[in-house]
Amino acid sequence: MLLRPEQLSAHLARSDKPLASLYVVHGDEPLLTIEAGDAIRAAAKQRGFGEREVLIVGPRFRWEELFAAGGNLSLFGGDKLIDLRIPSGKPGREGGEALQRYCKKSGPGVMTLITLPKLDWTTKKAAWFTALSNAGMILECNAPPLAQLPAWLAERLKRQQQTASREALEFIAAHVEGNLLAAHQEIQKLGLLHPPGEISLKQVSDAVLNVSRYDIEDLREALKNHDLPRCVRTLDGLKSEGAALPLVLWALANEARAIKSIRALQQAARIDRIIKGVASGDAWDEFLQLALRLTGMANRHPAS
Repeated sequence: MLLRPEQLSAHLARSDKPLASLYVVHGDEPLLTIEAGDAIRAAAKQRGFGEREVLIVGPRFRWEELFAAGGNLSLFGGDKLIDLRIPSGKPGREGGEALQRYCKKSGPGVMTLITLPKLDWTTKKAAWFTALSNAGMILECNAPPLAQLPAWLAERLKRQQQTASREALEFIAAHVEGNLLAAHQEIQKLGLLHPPGEISLKQVSDAVLNVSRYDIEDLREALKNHDLPRCVRTLDGLKSEGAALPLVLWALANEARAIKSIRALQQAARIDRIIKGVASGDAWDEFLQLALRLTGMANRHPAS
């Protein structure tokens, strides 16, 4: 049975139903995979699975160890959690057959957590994975699309009783470039720096970019003040410091939206394609051209 990561907490919290005997966690996002595994292990311990045995599948792993672990009673007289990890995602022929047999022989008092990396579509159709899917709960922990990352950040802030504007959330999303571990660290930093409540864009940018000499706020101020020389200097500084391209684009695109420049927004969309590698061109040259356009447009259409 498939279980979405966002459903896991509610599933584990249900006291009217026992936990599943088998959980399989896989995906391309280490943070979400680690969090899901931790949540399952904590729930198992709370439900009386007092002993945990960790098995890591490597080149010399013997699959008899899995059956031995499943057959041994807990040393402490309670239920037992078997924590099976397959880092390669490829159990091999012997392992595949062993997993299929294990699904049929899993007995009472034993719960199994299997952790895998991202699986391709052919692996998901393999007989061993189909057997796991039929026998237990499957969680696929992939990073949310970039367009959904601000909402993901908002949910994380909510956990620590904080909120932020859409602009501030997009700022963080652009800075971390889809890296959820980095995003998680930025959210934790905001929780340490500020009390519960609304966090301003300035507070967010100060926390995220507090080590940068040339930061995005410099660029935003230069654009708002129609100061082209400062724009050029700041872009040069950001380039030399290896600033994240999506973050620079975020600042320029925000100004384009503020002055409602269709041509500037079209150019920003082209730069986005360059950054993603689906269009040719130099992003930093395009940034400069877009800054020229924006300062010129701003002089004719000042932002309110």
